Formats: sequence, C-alpha cells, structure tokens
Amino acid sequence: MLVIGIAGGSGSGKTTVVKKIIRALPNSSVSVISQDSYYKDNGHLSPEDRKKINFDHPSSIEFDLLIDHIDQLKNGKAIQMPIYSYVTCARSAETIPVTPTKVVIVEGILVLTNADLRTLMDIKIYVDADGDDRLMRIIQRDIEERGRSFNEVLKHYETFVKPMHLQFIDPTKRFADIIIPQGGANQVAIDIVASRIRLNLND
Repeated sequence: MLVIGIAGGSGSGKTTVVKKIIRALPNSSVSVISQDSYYKDNGHLSPEDRKKINFDHPSSIEFDLLIDHIDQLKNGKAIQMPIYSYVTCARSAETIPVTPTKVVIVEGILVLTNADLRTLMDIKIYVDADGDDRLMRIIQRDIEERGRSFNEVLKHYETFVKPMHLQFIDPTKRFADIIIPQGGANQVAIDIVASRIRLNLND
C-alpha cells in the first residue's frame, strides 16, 4: 500500500489535485481519507461557541483516531471513517466504510503538521497557491457550503485562517517531497505525481 499525504492552505486546490490524481490511476485503486472527517465532535456547544472553534489549529483534529485508521488500512483492515458537519460541528451517527486499496490519499490542511502521521506517508505533497486565489475560493465555499455570510467569512479568515496558515500550515512545506504550485491548475505537476504513483503500483 502506498500512503500519500496531500496538504496545503485552505482553498489551495487540494481537492482538485486529489480528483485529478484519482482520474489518472486505475479504477478502484485509490481510497481518500479526509482530515475534515476527523474534526473533534463539538455538537454539544452552543451556536455562539461553535463560531469560536478554530478549525485551522492542529488541536481541532483527532489525530490519534486518524493515525489508528491509517494503521488499520495498512494492515489490511477496513475502517469506518467519521462524517463531520461544519454546520452542526458534530459527527454524524453514520460512518463511511473504507476498505484497503493499493493507494490511500490522506488529504487536509493539517495532515503534515503531525509527525506520527507523516511517518506513515510514503509521499508527502504540498499544494501551494496565491493567497488572493485561496481567499476567493474560501469566500465562495464558506457561503455556499457552510452557511456563512460574506462578512462572517472575512472575519473568520482574519481571525483564524490567515494566522493559522502562517503559523502551522505554510511551514509544513519543508516536510513535503513535492510542492505543487498553482494548485489544481498545474496539470504538469499532477501528471508527474500520477506517473510516479503508477510506477509504484507496477513494482
């Protein structure tokens, strides 16, 4: 099994990169583990307190469970990946079954911040993008998917996203084996990564 970590700032194009890599590989050879599924359950908090959650800080992730699930997949065992809602800040009672595949992609803004998780990765990728481009994507996503107003998105960006990116996320570039500039628009870099993965699958 090949475990690939894909990190990068919020709105950098990680999801697009993941989708394009999957399309370039044989069907059913890839499973995707999303860091966002492993946010700690805060459904017990009041709506006011939920707005104060810092989703961009490593402490917001239940890394122990994420690491345990990657370990289980590497050992040939299926897992039940949690389902997390940004609207309720809680985990669903339902889960998503994930079976071991030849390639497992672990994707999320903070996946390279945890040393124990990094040791499980065979290839570490950082998706880079211009800050203005990331902000535009964040505004669109948070309004459409997370129910925030334009002003709420800007306040959240200023309070949490930008300072956490500078403190925790951007520095993880130094752990990356590959940095993909221009996010999902960099087809050349994505093709190179996909070719490297295919070589590994054929070994």
